[in-house]
Amino acid sequence: MNKAKIISLMGPTASGKTAFAMELYDKYPIDIISVDSALIYRGMDIGSAKPTKQEQQKYPHKLIDICDPAESYSAANFRHDAIEEIEKSLSNGRTPLLVGGTMLYFKALIEGLSPLPAADSDIRQQIEEKANKLGWQAIHEELKKVDPVSAQRIHPNDPQRLNRALEVYLISGKSLTELTQESGEALPYDIMQLAIMPEDRAELHQRIEQRFLQMLDQGFEEEVKTLMQRSDLHTNLPSIRCVGYRQMWEYLNGDISYDEMVFKGICATRQLAKRQITWLRGWKQPITWLNQDNKDTVFKHIF
Repeated sequence: MNKAKIISLMGPTASGKTAFAMELYDKYPIDIISVDSALIYRGMDIGSAKPTKQEQQKYPHKLIDICDPAESYSAANFRHDAIEEIEKSLSNGRTPLLVGGTMLYFKALIEGLSPLPAADSDIRQQIEEKANKLGWQAIHEELKKVDPVSAQRIHPNDPQRLNRALEVYLISGKSLTELTQESGEALPYDIMQLAIMPEDRAELHQRIEQRFLQMLDQGFEEEVKTLMQRSDLHTNLPSIRCVGYRQMWEYLNGDISYDEMVFKGICATRQLAKRQITWLRGWKQPITWLNQDNKDTVFKHIF
């Protein structure tokens, strides 16, 4: 029995994924499903390079603007919502096109989720109380002893992820690294995995810088000022820790200068792109790499 076909289009930030997806929407019977952990938040449009309202009207994107910035949204939430959108698309006789750069979401969707324990509020509170007394650096040192791989990946100033990683170990007796290596339930579809990336890394860096400066011209500062007026938003939330938003928040809070904000924002975006490329280079499943010469040929073959 033939499996239903879906397409994933991955790539680093500023590589042109969104523009290419819109181009494909004009040519083929596809539905665009966003795979981006920043685009899920309402009111965070400019700094996330979200498609404009006009673009979204012409090229509908699923899983955009589905959360308030104060809400939490996990890879498990994404997998559930994405599968729902995939099934809707297929039932309408169309092909789902998953587009984005949040590689953890792609991994959760395609490979399935490992069996991590549910959160335990008592253990979380114990960890937070310990952090309040000794500092998050001490929690990071504790994590390093039981899960050095996660400790290397998680920054000492990232309390949310530190808490979760240590919580997993305290609940299960196994490290987060051990548990995430256990495979989950794979998708029951025929997945065509594609990746788009500028051939020249310097070109990508230039595009990242140009886009960040363009965001500033479009009113990024005012967008973050509006977010700062809310009492329920702070820098420990995943939404505000998004690349660009964290740096603008620091500037508006008086912690860094305007020039530092621009420099740090561009650098952080470049580091994000580097991490995304590293993920893609180590991707387990076969990927078709797209370039200007083969893009049209690949999609004509699919359809």
